[in-house]
Amino acid sequence: MTDADRPAPAPLTRAAARAAERAAEQSAPTASRTPTDGTPTSSTPVVSAHDLTRVFRTPAGDVIACGGITLAAHPGELVVVRGASGAGKTTLLNLLGTLDTPTSGTVAIDGEPVAGMSDEQIVLLRRNTLGFVFQDFGLLDDLTARENIGLTLRLRQVDARERDERVTEALALVGLADHANQRPEELSGGQRQRVGIARALVGDPRLLIADEPTGQLDSGNAASVMDLIASLTHSRGLAAVVATHDPAFVSRADTVITLQDGRVI
Repeated sequence: MTDADRPAPAPLTRAAARAAERAAEQSAPTASRTPTDGTPTSSTPVVSAHDLTRVFRTPAGDVIACGGITLAAHPGELVVVRGASGAGKTTLLNLLGTLDTPTSGTVAIDGEPVAGMSDEQIVLLRRNTLGFVFQDFGLLDDLTARENIGLTLRLRQVDARERDERVTEALALVGLADHANQRPEELSGGQRQRVGIARALVGDPRLLIADEPTGQLDSGNAASVMDLIASLTHSRGLAAVVATHDPAFVSRADTVITLQDGRVI
């Protein structure tokens, strides 16, 4: 059975419980919005950017990678950022994910400006609130799927028993329960990306940032990964920002932002 043919796994008890807790926290009756799938979300965005600009200084002159971008992603909302190569998608995601610093403008996570955070606070933010999915998978070749997924929890010093339980859940969530002990070289591209998604989700993040997550996959595996990200965003109440070239991702999005030369068009 290929990844594309694999049926979506049923929601897990622990994951469903965490999603329910989030929904309860975000259920203020006067503060809600509704994305295209009809799922209510909080009016407070998980991540927001205002007039975000990133300029790179070069000997040939200034390069505006992002110019005055304003956006927000709420719980349960899938935001797709599209544009040609060099449009500024990766730069924007790096800024939203605190991996880069804007030249001007602001980024806020859960309403708190990142600019006011210490280095230690930013490290903890990345570890506890953000989940990253990369185009090249970002897996360690010498580790099994289970070990790659568990790295996030090891950094948090989660005890071994709980770590094992959560990794097992994450593997089942992405349909890889039978591949836990395989190394990346023993997995297909689609399976490796599912490991990357499980690693991003095992820490129970509020914001998922994915940079071209289907860029190295064939059409069947790409569709499977797209469906998985969209489903998990809505079922777990995540905010997700995904950069992509793939027009098929647009139909799964709640919000679409198109970039050209670093600006929204």
